[in-house]
Amino acid sequence: MFETDAFVNACQLARHDGDSHIAVREVVEKAVSDPAAVLRALGEPTRAGVFKLYHSDELTILNLVWGPQMTLMPHDHSMWAVIGIYTGREDNIFWRKIKDDPQGRIEAAGAKALSVGETAPLGRDVIHSVTNPIPRLTAALHVYGGDFFGAHRSEWDAEYLTEQTYDVEKNLALFDKSNAALGTA
Repeated sequence: MFETDAFVNACQLARHDGDSHIAVREVVEKAVSDPAAVLRALGEPTRAGVFKLYHSDELTILNLVWGPQMTLMPHDHSMWAVIGIYTGREDNIFWRKIKDDPQGRIEAAGAKALSVGETAPLGRDVIHSVTNPIPRLTAALHVYGGDFFGAHRSEWDAEYLTEQTYDVEKNLALFDKSNAALGTA
């Protein structure tokens, strides 16, 4: 049985095991191993969004809901993260910086599709883009080893793959745009 407060407490305790995603990943894996329980506790997603379950300087826990066919350009987090899918699918493309590129460009370095019940750890320096490839909402528990909203981060232009400062408001507006398309704005 998934209970939000118990999940947050377990993540907090795991976070204190060290500045690593390893212990937190076990907590997230256990939670999404019963996706129906997570759905019962958090509710069937009805709109795209970034919903805070917990937020501090040391740990951020989100219920993140991707709109149908929604894509977020390449970005980093400047902290470790653990993603656990409880409904839908999330496709990640992983990127690496091109060595000695004066524009800070990146190139694709791998990919991973995450389906219901699967988790993925992301190291502190990982750069990834995310797509919900299916025609319905996808929801996941996202746990970050720091202040997700306050960290200085980068994103990369979708066309030229050049580095720029992460624009929180622009990226949150993508969720609003997705909700408008769904008629749930």
